[in-house]
Amino acid sequence: MGNLIKIAGRNLFRYKRRTLLTLSLIVIGVLFVTGFMAVTGSFKGMMIGQITDSFVGHMQIHRKGYLAAIDTLPLTMNLKPQAVKKVEAVLKEMPEIEAYTKRIKFGGMFSNFTETTNIRLNGVDPEMEVKTVPLLLPRIIEGEKAIKKGEILVPELLAKGMKVKVGDMVVVIATNKDGSVNGKQLKVAGIMESATGPGGRDGYVHMDDAVDILRMDEPEISEIAIRIQDFNRLHDVFGKLEAALSGEMNKQGKPVFEVHTWEKLSPFYTIASMIDMMTLFVKIMLVAIVLISIMNVMIMAVYERVREIGTIAAIGTLPRKILAMFLIEGLLMGAIGAVIGSILSGVTIYALHAAQISFDFGRQTGLILAPTVDLVALATISGIVIGVSILASFQPALKAARMDPIEALGHV
Repeated sequence: MGNLIKIAGRNLFRYKRRTLLTLSLIVIGVLFVTGFMAVTGSFKGMMIGQITDSFVGHMQIHRKGYLAAIDTLPLTMNLKPQAVKKVEAVLKEMPEIEAYTKRIKFGGMFSNFTETTNIRLNGVDPEMEVKTVPLLLPRIIEGEKAIKKGEILVPELLAKGMKVKVGDMVVVIATNKDGSVNGKQLKVAGIMESATGPGGRDGYVHMDDAVDILRMDEPEISEIAIRIQDFNRLHDVFGKLEAALSGEMNKQGKPVFEVHTWEKLSPFYTIASMIDMMTLFVKIMLVAIVLISIMNVMIMAVYERVREIGTIAAIGTLPRKILAMFLIEGLLMGAIGAVIGSILSGVTIYALHAAQISFDFGRQTGLILAPTVDLVALATISGIVIGVSILASFQPALKAARMDPIEALGHV
């Protein structure tokens, strides 16, 4: 085997220009793919972090059927106190859960005593909410970064349209589940920027104020948002939580709860899916580059060395050794290109990370792109390159191994 490797290496560098050109194509391909994966992966991770840490959370629990009717924020489909206690008992027994928050979501009318418009409100427990979505308070662009009783955080678009400022008194009016109307006067404590764009109309009030406005005897929860400790284990934790809650049935024998990850709750998952699709296409391009480049080199090598192949076959070299020699040439080509490409990729990604490139996403400005070297991704790309190199070499190698020595020696 050692002699075959030496012969394969010598044969590669007999045609230095061709070999170097092919290696350059492989290196550029590896560099482009790994760099693209690092940059898009950093953007995707930051985008997901902005969405989940601003308002969605990593997962949410609702009463079965609530999500299908969420546009109307139906109070009749809130979770009863007893159901909430069951969920909390399950969450407290799962060490993977870092924090969770209970929310009462409802629609209402917002009045500044001169004009009235509609608003979507979230009644929350401030301490639980901040632990679950830590980027909530940083979204407050004016006023105190807190949610207190008797106060309201107003979305920026609504505040501008209604000419409402921090410190103004406003009235929130809502209809409870029984159809009766109630209102409460609140102080504007802060103006919030939207995490989803200029059309956001979600405001925040203290849960006690939400209970008062909706005239609830006890808090009836619309949703429970969850933050897990390791986001990479999202689907594992989701499966475990779903299994733990699946046994809860109502009187009709149907499930009481439904659990969803952020992917089912946010339209931005479509963007994340598009990034994954682009990455797949880039990987396919890499495979095509390596396959065509190495197959071209190996086919030319076979046709240019027909008499040489005939000579080594005539002196007793077995066809399987001739096959192995050409396969090793392809393997060496792929391995050398993958190693050089991986090293250059690591250097390039490190340089991009150190450059601290900033960009804007939605209403978020000054976000820093921070691509990192993913050793698993590098190993995967290198494995793909080496595997495709061997595959590309197989047909030319098989042709060389099957040559008739007499015909090969007579080739001009």
